[in-house]
Amino acid sequence: MTAPFSIVIPTLNAAADLPATVNALLPGLEMGMIRDLIVSDGGSTDNTLEIAEEAGAVIVNGPKGRGGQLHRGATASKGEWLMFLHADTQLAPDWVGAAALHRTEHPNLAAAFRLKFRAKGVAPKLVAFWANLRSATLNLPYGDQGLLMSRALYDYSGGYPDQSLMEDVAMARALKGRIRLLDTHAATGAERYENNGWFRQSVRNFSTLTRYSFGADPEALSKRYHKG
Repeated sequence: MTAPFSIVIPTLNAAADLPATVNALLPGLEMGMIRDLIVSDGGSTDNTLEIAEEAGAVIVNGPKGRGGQLHRGATASKGEWLMFLHADTQLAPDWVGAAALHRTEHPNLAAAFRLKFRAKGVAPKLVAFWANLRSATLNLPYGDQGLLMSRALYDYSGGYPDQSLMEDVAMARALKGRIRLLDTHAATGAERYENNGWFRQSVRNFSTLTRYSFGADPEALSKRYHKG
């Protein structure tokens, strides 16, 4: 039986995080769940591509911009199911069982992982709690929670739009409520929160989402967002 999942990871100078992210996927490889690993790069100047090659990934090159990178990665993949991961998102060891169960019992739904941060303290727990509550009640997970779905559902959604910010929100909207949370987590990096402050970054995220919801241009939002 052909392995069902293609893993798509967008990268841009991700050498510091990519090895741990790929290593967390090994249980899926051992269980025959992963058909191919696609690293969709946006012009890395560090040794991201060397790491990807050593991992046996198919490398797709193109302009930077996460939406476009995800779209190109999905196009290059061959699996019946797709899993999209940020380069700094590490799956829990039990992800294989959770993904397999979802594929069997909820083939017409997408799924996201419950969010955790690789940071200590009350603030990371509070922000993660809100993210998981938002995901469950509003059906709005962000990209750092990962996203998996059948290729048929991905095609139904129209795929990721070629935009550099809020591509995850656009995808969630396109799926029209067809997303559930898995009973396992993904641990993501907290560099932006730690650099800018947990409260300040949370406010910036909410402001960006609000502006996007009222029709702001994603590229203008991206320039504003990445200044801080």
